[in-house]
Amino acid sequence: MAELDDIIHQPLRLKIMAALNALPGAAGLDFSRLKKLTGATDGNLGAHIETLAKAGYVSVDKAFVGKKPQTTVTATAAGRGAFARHVATLQEIIAGKQV
Repeated sequence: MAELDDIIHQPLRLKIMAALNALPGAAGLDFSRLKKLTGATDGNLGAHIETLAKAGYVSVDKAFVGKKPQTTVTATAAGRGAFARHVATLQEIIAGKQV
């Protein structure tokens, strides 16, 4: 039986990964949209994105739109796979298949 992923399992990181995995393909979300979706502060969100990036679960692209900086976060293939395994493990627990 698969284990829950400790990196994804933290509540804010789970919200981030859920939001990113709801997007099609290689689409990402900008930092301000993720902040609004998760209710996190700038610092807290940034720290958790960094943890996910270090694990290889997300990629972070920093660019300028006009004169404003824009950070876009995208789930990587590894991150999508890890999230799918995490969700499958949760579903097995819910179904009573894991003790």
